[in-house]
Amino acid sequence: MSKLATQIKETATSVRSRIQRKGKPTLSFPLRSLSNVKYHPKKGFFELKGKKKTRTLTVATVKTFAQTLRMMSQAKTLVEDDEIMTKREAYYVSKNWDEARFDEQPESDTVIDDIEALFEVNREQLGFIPEEKGGEIAGKLVVIDRESDSGKPLRIDCTKFGSGAYSIPISVEHLTFETKAKFILAIETAGMFQRLVKHSYWRTANCILVSMGGVPTRACRRFIRRLADELKLPVYAFVDCDPYGMFNIYRTLKVGSGNAAHINRYFCVPTATFLGVTPQDIVDYKLPTHPLKEIDIKRAKDALKNDPFVQHYQPWQDAIKQLLDMGVRAEQQAFAVHNLNYVIEHYLPEKLAAPKKFLP
Repeated sequence: MSKLATQIKETATSVRSRIQRKGKPTLSFPLRSLSNVKYHPKKGFFELKGKKKTRTLTVATVKTFAQTLRMMSQAKTLVEDDEIMTKREAYYVSKNWDEARFDEQPESDTVIDDIEALFEVNREQLGFIPEEKGGEIAGKLVVIDRESDSGKPLRIDCTKFGSGAYSIPISVEHLTFETKAKFILAIETAGMFQRLVKHSYWRTANCILVSMGGVPTRACRRFIRRLADELKLPVYAFVDCDPYGMFNIYRTLKVGSGNAAHINRYFCVPTATFLGVTPQDIVDYKLPTHPLKEIDIKRAKDALKNDPFVQHYQPWQDAIKQLLDMGVRAEQQAFAVHNLNYVIEHYLPEKLAAPKKFLP
């Protein structure tokens, strides 16, 4: 039996023993929120402070407690059988659990996240995988995968996809890499990624292009992290100039999130820096803008007040205050006001000439 399966069994045995002694069993989970994390600049990611929430078996919690134990049992089976299950499949499997079944998938997702935090592993190690893709890659990179049936090495050249791109798999731990690229450009929007691919920007700049497709999935972040660590490549983030792009996307890529603080050390990219779009870029490049929405203003003020990452870096505090003073936001595609390929011909070359000026 694997170490993880043994841990699950021991936890369940402890619950059963407590019940047999006519006591109230408990399960303690790390509190997954921004209020329970601290930022370590040397480590480079959000880490849990130690606060926990305790789930005690009572009349009020009996259903959630039962669901947690059933999902633990499911995870133990997946681990032992080296099998996988999507989170959507986990939700439907619960329909066989009688009174313990879930009514909606967000309920089962939350229980999976709780179990992940309980054992301090990622959900992929438990056998639960997401539905979404991991991201897309184009450029100067060879990915060495393996054939599913024979296990033989399979070399995938990311320059050979024409107008398409290589899709990052859900699990990336078995992959190895070869490259002579100088840096990784992580891009928020699929549209901007496709423009750079169409014009083979990766060849011009000698880089690896990564489409994050919004908030990057765990697989995408882990893929970038491995490239950064193993190939010693700098990572530059290119996202929209709004609080969502800055914090939900970039901050999550760089230092992780409060909700996943128990596993941030695996999935964040501490060496990443923020190429743009910055508030100052709006001024320097005379970009068309949109007014900040109420949710943007709230997100920005929350970052200033509550985000340990922002509180550590004065340049980020200054950038947020500048954005709030301007009262506007700008998208990556706004450079098209000058010409369709202005990003390729002017913006990126000019920004990349001074990486030391990037926001941390």
